[in-house]
Amino acid sequence: MSRRANYALCQFQQHLGPSADSLDVPWAEYTGDSTDPISFDLQTSSPADPYVQMQVFDVEDFEHEIVVNGEALSGFDIAPGEGWQLWMDTIAPERLQLGENTIQFRRNPDSEDAFVVGSVTVHWTEPVE
Repeated sequence: MSRRANYALCQFQQHLGPSADSLDVPWAEYTGDSTDPISFDLQTSSPADPYVQMQVFDVEDFEHEIVVNGEALSGFDIAPGEGWQLWMDTIAPERLQLGENTIQFRRNPDSEDAFVVGSVTVHWTEPVE
């Protein structure tokens, strides 16, 4: 069976941190310890090879989480780095479902870290019909 690549672009532009003044990023919406969940659709019940690529700004802590359909991904999800970074993490295929899915970022509330989640792309392959 042939497969083709597909993706969903999710725009966050949200600032996570202990307070609204924890970073000087007036262009990003402050949302506290978690981003809003962003929805994206899959038109297949058999996604394969899923992963997420994210633009993140000024991450200092390994303990933040990416949550897909209400469940945190395993391992560490976002690597620390100054300024804008591009990071990738895999998603277990069974985490994705036909139809609506959600992705959300959660800040480690025990940390003083503040960062911004920019644009996020969820990638997968699907059967060609």
